[in-house]
Amino acid sequence: MTAPDPRPLVGEPLSLDLLNTRWVQDGALRDLLTDTAGLAVWLAATGLDARFRADAATLDHVREAREALAAAVDAPGDPRGAARVDAVLGHGRIRATLTAEGPDEEAEFADPAWGPAWTAARDYLDLLRRAPDRIRACAHEACVLHFFDTSRNGTRRWCSMAACGNRAKASRHYARSRDT
Repeated sequence: MTAPDPRPLVGEPLSLDLLNTRWVQDGALRDLLTDTAGLAVWLAATGLDARFRADAATLDHVREAREALAAAVDAPGDPRGAARVDAVLGHGRIRATLTAEGPDEEAEFADPAWGPAWTAARDYLDLLRRAPDRIRACAHEACVLHFFDTSRNGTRRWCSMAACGNRAKASRHYARSRDT
C-alpha cells in the first residue's frame, strides 16, 4: 500500500497534476518526486500504477517530463519549452487499432519507463487542443501550483479558494484596514 498523497491540490489533468508534485508548504518548497516512494504515491493518485512501475528509471523520466512541462506552461510559445516536451513525446507513439467496439488508439513505448512521462506530455497536448487559455498558474505570489480552469466564465484565479484565494482576500482586507 502506498503512503497518502500529501499534496494540497490533486485531481487536475495529468500534465498539471505532474507539475503539482511540487508545492509550497509553510514557506518551504516541497517535492513529492524525491524518491521512488513519492513516485508510487503519484502513480497511484493518477491511476497509472496499474500500468507502470515506480522505479528509478521511471522517476528520472517523470522528473524530466515535469521540467519540460514547467518550461512549456510557464512560457507558452517559447520554442525551448516546446522542444523539451517534444523530446519527451519522442519516447512513445500512438498506434491505431481496431477492437470489437470499433476504432481505438493504444500508446506504445520502446521503454515502458517512459510511459508515465510520455502520458503526461500527451495530456498537455490534449489541454492545448481543448482550451490553452484555461491552463493557469495560481495567482497567489507564494504559490507554485497549476490548474485547468473549468469555471463557467473562465475567471478562476486561485488553485484553491479556501487556501490561496482566502489568503489573498485576508491580505487585501488587512492592507485596507491598516490604511484607515
